[in-house]
Amino acid sequence: MSMLAVGIDISKSKSVAAILNQDGSMHTSPFEFHHTQPELDAFIKYILNSNQSATILMENTGHYHYPVLKAFREAGLPVCMVNAYQIKKFGDMDLRKAKTDKKDAVRIARYALEKSYSLVPYTSMEQKYEDLKFLARQYNQRMLTLKTNKVFLLNLLDETMPGITNILPLTTKTPETSLSVLFINRFKSYDRIKKMGKSRFLDAFEKIARKSRNHQTKTYGLAIYEAALRNITTRGENEYTLAAQDQCLELVCESQKAADSIIPKMQTLAETLPEYAVLRSMAGVGDRLGPLILAEIGDIRRFHSGKALNAYAGNDAPPYQSGTFESHNRHISKRGNAALRKYCFEVMQALKLTRPQNDPVYLFLLKKEQEGKPYNVAKMAGVNKFLRIYYARAMETLKQQ
Repeated sequence: MSMLAVGIDISKSKSVAAILNQDGSMHTSPFEFHHTQPELDAFIKYILNSNQSATILMENTGHYHYPVLKAFREAGLPVCMVNAYQIKKFGDMDLRKAKTDKKDAVRIARYALEKSYSLVPYTSMEQKYEDLKFLARQYNQRMLTLKTNKVFLLNLLDETMPGITNILPLTTKTPETSLSVLFINRFKSYDRIKKMGKSRFLDAFEKIARKSRNHQTKTYGLAIYEAALRNITTRGENEYTLAAQDQCLELVCESQKAADSIIPKMQTLAETLPEYAVLRSMAGVGDRLGPLILAEIGDIRRFHSGKALNAYAGNDAPPYQSGTFESHNRHISKRGNAALRKYCFEVMQALKLTRPQNDPVYLFLLKKEQEGKPYNVAKMAGVNKFLRIYYARAMETLKQQ
């Protein structure tokens, strides 16, 4: 049976499709369709009525491709996904760099025709990885909101309690028991602390410190009272400033709670994937980093080696040689998943804190440091080792399924 190569250039609410015959000739001119049920049904019916097998390919474009993907899968038509960068590099072979949606659709169809032997249809298992990645993106957005709200709060504290974060760092994990959150919510400004007097303030501070289970009550309390006497507040008694400060503090706490509430959902979803147990068993990987790393890696089977996984993370140093010149001092490419590099770097920091003596990644990290490697160089070398070990162990686990 002959084959059709269907390339779909996705955009918001509408797309352009191109269909090529097996010999590369145009089966039908590129056409536009909207992401509505009638138009998608007509497109699907056209493919089914052709009585030919079809390789359907589209770019992975955020969430815009989901309606098309859903309609084709419900119709029983296999759909393959490809990274947009791969299509771009494939198009670099063209001498004339024309760029239109129709030409992009033809380029994707040509890619489907030439690479059909290596394309793998999207499966229901991939949906779990997609959902995990979606939750990771939501978590990152909540953390970005948290950071923004913290900046707004710190700006207000510079006017009501200058220098307070040097004594009492602003920590928002578990806001209900965070000493800094309880302190700001209770005392508002240095002006109010000075009005209370030393003994009354220290008694009140001790009560909130006990609630936060902090054991440095007296040290913190005396330092804060001295700072209140020493520093000048500019809006310490301004009711509008204090109202804005209360609101910012509330937003910070809510942002933290929103971000924290996503992690348990990610853990529940990650536990349904067999390789999560492998990742979670590795030193330095906790309840937060485990799901986040798995969300960024996705299905490990799409990588042909641990080296490819490192390249995906942008943690590889590709060789550079031309003629008689060969570079021996290459930096990591950073052309890859920045979030994955960040989370793996956090694993290295956790290893430095916990110092697991029997862990191969930690021992490798120590070896690089003893060789005199700079801090970041040693850590990223450890990340390379970490990803290679994870790849080998995860692939072995999946083969046994």
